[in-house]
Amino acid sequence: MTDDAVPDLRASDADRERVAEVLRDALAEGRLDMAEFEERLDATYRARTYGELTPLTRDLPAAGAAVPPAVSLHKSEERGEEAGAWAGRITGGEGSSAWAVAVMSGFQRKGRWTVPRRFTAFAFWGGGELDLREADFAAGEVVINCVAVMGGVNVVVPPGVEVVVRGIGIMGGFDHREQGVPAAPGAPRVVVTGFAFWGGVGVERKRRRDREERELSRGRDRRRHLGH
Repeated sequence: MTDDAVPDLRASDADRERVAEVLRDALAEGRLDMAEFEERLDATYRARTYGELTPLTRDLPAAGAAVPPAVSLHKSEERGEEAGAWAGRITGGEGSSAWAVAVMSGFQRKGRWTVPRRFTAFAFWGGGELDLREADFAAGEVVINCVAVMGGVNVVVPPGVEVVVRGIGIMGGFDHREQGVPAAPGAPRVVVTGFAFWGGVGVERKRRRDREERELSRGRDRRRHLGH
C-alpha cells in the first residue's frame, strides 16, 4: 500500500474518535475557539476517508498522531466494547410502532423507541424524521419503507450502523451517501427502501445528542478552568 493511497482509505469510528480527542485538547488549550471546535468536530463525524480527516488537525501539535497511516484489519478492544453495546440494543420482539404518516403535516420518531423489523413512513405534501440514534432494534436487520410524494422523509442513523439504500425516485431521489460505510461489530443493518415522486428520502449519520453535549460541555469546562 502506498502513501498516495492512504487519503482515499475509509476512516473508522475509532479514527474519528482520535481526531475528536485532538480537537478537544486543542479547545482546552485555547488553540481553537468554540466556533472552530464545533465546526471541526462536525466535519470529523461526517468524514469518510483519512484524506477528509487529516486537514482538521494539520495545524495542531498532535496532528501527526491523529490519523494512523494504515487501516488495521483486526478488531480492537474498543470495537469489542461497541459490539457488546449493540447486542443490548437488538431486543427482538415487536417495535414501538410500525408506521408514520404525514399528509400536509409532519411526523417524528426520536429518543428511546424500538424500530420494528419493518417500518413504513408515508409523506404527502409533508415531511417526517426517523431518528435512530437512541433507538433499540427488533432485529439485526430492519427495513424502513419510505413513500414520499411531494414531500420528504429523513432517516438519521448513529455511527456503526450499516445502511443499504434500495429506493426508487421519479423526479425525486434517495440519498445514497451513507451506503457502503462498514458496520461496527454486532451493529444492525438498516435497509431504506420505497418510492419518491417529486420528493426525497434523506439518510444522514450523526452521533447521539448526549455524547455531543458531553463533549461540548467538557470543552467549555476545560476552558473555564484554564481561564482562572
